Amino acid sequence: MDNSNFEIISFYKFINLKFTNKLKDELYVICKKNSILGTVILSKEGVNGMLAGSKDSIELITSFFIKHGVLIDDFKFSSSVTKPFHRLRIKIKKEIISLGHPELSNPNELVGKYVEPEDWNKLIEEENVVLIDTRNKYETSIGTFKNAIVPPLRNFKEFPNFIKKNDLNKNSKIAMFCTGGIRCEKASSYLLKSGFKEVLHLHGGIIKYLETVPSEDSKWEGECFVFDNRVSVEQNLKQGTYLNCNGCGEPLKKEEVLSPKYRKGVSCPKCYNSLTKKKIQKSSERQKQIELSKLRGEVHIGE
Repeated sequence: MDNSNFEIISFYKFINLKFTNKLKDELYVICKKNSILGTVILSKEGVNGMLAGSKDSIELITSFFIKHGVLIDDFKFSSSVTKPFHRLRIKIKKEIISLGHPELSNPNELVGKYVEPEDWNKLIEEENVVLIDTRNKYETSIGTFKNAIVPPLRNFKEFPNFIKKNDLNKNSKIAMFCTGGIRCEKASSYLLKSGFKEVLHLHGGIIKYLETVPSEDSKWEGECFVFDNRVSVEQNLKQGTYLNCNGCGEPLKKEEVLSPKYRKGVSCPKCYNSLTKKKIQKSSERQKQIELSKLRGEVHIGE
């Protein structure tokens, strides 16, 4: 990819997939041939991915899945002036995203009701709705919907324990959301199989909501963390104001980058005091090699 705008496509689909090895091999060839970078996870329960390349090359990806009968109905498109990814990874896993209870969380068997972005505001304004953010703590720290319950999750697998500990009324109307829709869809399956009666989730996630709902009508507060080099996006998917700490992965405000505790690729005010000397030395050497690779016009494997 050159220095022009990068087209970004994110997607997922819960579907009973066969021949994952064949799909992986063919997809890898197309991506390498057309300088497409990013990550794709394939499993027997579906596909989940985020890729970037030229506009023409990204069109090849949509055609690829249609050709193989993986009819993804909600491709999400955005763009970036900076390179979103530095390498290509295509993996085969047991699940495209894990909640830790595969027997209770397969959307191909049971799933909640999809709510379109244009209908979301009306739903979450209902008095009896329990609104839950299913994302991790470092994501929710920079933005969420007003009045949402924000579990202090370090990872998605902690969600079932949160539900058990909080003893939510199983007759309540539960509405959930996440970045692109995949986690809340998975969580909806878990809740329904755990006895909850009415479970709804935002179709297309926060990304689709920010793209669809006009800013003057938006109920979103803050920015939305994304899993690429943009770090965060705002209304209409405009690139946000946050940077990322490569030491701990936390999103950083611009003023935090000015702190003496911030060292690019090594530390930030949030993790500085918890890092060992060995960790700092290792990260410093890694960052040094990344910078040297950039000077040579190469991509360091650890970036």
